[in-house]
Amino acid sequence: MQTVSIRPLLGCLVCVAVLLLDLGTCTAAQPELRITTIKQDPYTMSKGSQLEGYCMDLLSELAKKMGFRFKVHLVKDASYGRQDESGNWNGMIGEVVRGEADLAVAPLTLTATREKAVAMTKPYMQTGISILLRKDVSESVSFFDFLSPFSAQTWIGILLAYLGTAFCIFLSARLSPCEWRSGEENNFSLLNSLWFAAGALTLQGAGPHPKALSVRIVCCSWWLFAVVLLACYFANLSSSKASESSQVTVKGFEDLANQDGMEYGCLAGSSTLAFFKNSNNPAYRRIFEHMERANSFVASMDEGVRRAREGNFAFIGESVSLDLAVARHCNLVRAHEVIGMRGYSIVAPIGSPMIKNLSVAILQLSEAGELSYLRSKWWASSCLADSARSAALQPHSLKGMFLVLALGLLLGIVLAVFELTSRSRSTAGDQRKSCCTVLAEELSQRLKTPNTNTSQEPSDKESA
Repeated sequence: MQTVSIRPLLGCLVCVAVLLLDLGTCTAAQPELRITTIKQDPYTMSKGSQLEGYCMDLLSELAKKMGFRFKVHLVKDASYGRQDESGNWNGMIGEVVRGEADLAVAPLTLTATREKAVAMTKPYMQTGISILLRKDVSESVSFFDFLSPFSAQTWIGILLAYLGTAFCIFLSARLSPCEWRSGEENNFSLLNSLWFAAGALTLQGAGPHPKALSVRIVCCSWWLFAVVLLACYFANLSSSKASESSQVTVKGFEDLANQDGMEYGCLAGSSTLAFFKNSNNPAYRRIFEHMERANSFVASMDEGVRRAREGNFAFIGESVSLDLAVARHCNLVRAHEVIGMRGYSIVAPIGSPMIKNLSVAILQLSEAGELSYLRSKWWASSCLADSARSAALQPHSLKGMFLVLALGLLLGIVLAVFELTSRSRSTAGDQRKSCCTVLAEELSQRLKTPNTNTSQEPSDKESA
């Protein structure tokens, strides 16, 4: 009886032992995967001693679904993967081919040439080839580009300054006794003052010329304002036209191939370059021949973006990478045309059993909306809505000019009042009236009499 009862117990112990051995075998069969990647914003970026970015988040999600552990290192030669003339691969593709890495997780384009050397999963992101330009290169010329040196607020401020100056010339001329001599016409009516200010603004020297010191101070302030204003206007206008003189409107690859005024290039050794090299399209062939002849290739994505920001250079690259540059730099824009649609995939050695499971996991993440979430997370734009051109001078840039003009106008009006007060005091002594009475009469005469031809000094009337 004891033998019979012990046998089931021994059987259970054997089953448990076998199960533990199986678990140990499975654990031993799941080593830490070696992942190679490359630094490129926002796919993989440094954050202290750690790495972060779209590819790192994607790798973490895949590890959760498939239950593997991993260790990431940066590719030694900082290259994506290019095959030389002898058939050897460099970069991340080379590390996977040589067995130095189990997976390559980076923005690696799925191509036929790479598919022959390594195994690639289903694409986790779709992309294409497009053009990155500075905004003022891609925009067409407007009929009112001559207004671009100043912002709308600045033009409004200039108009108000013009009207205010004309009124101050008119007022100071009417108040100053030097412009109101007996038998002489006061030429600074309101219309004449407007005409005089307009002539000074265009440096034409329109007459009549002021006689009173107060009016001259007002006019000198306006002349100084006009000279500085015109200098700023022509400096901004000439600089914008000089940059536009060698630039053309580029909307697509046909426009790029049919012009010679702008330089363009792509990343050296990239799949984008291979696309143009192997294309039978005449326009694409011309683009490749021009880039090869001019040796206009760039060594990195950052260099291409920097040259595009400097102007007169079109950077040809992956549309998703260009979209990131547009989100980070508000003076850049991507052309609407996208050609050569392809996808980014994860790379593994040929025959790797993980490829099928990785492809399934990528499709599951796509169907669950995780890939869209990661795209919106790392491609968030920091640009605000477009306003006035950055090159346009704003009112605060010219605040010193407006301040000097305002002080000159105020000084002219105060001096005109002082001249009138001084004349009224002298006249009051001759007529034996109070200074305030004579000053009130003078002000009434100057501000209410529309016809300045018949106005004469009270002292002249008394002497007559």
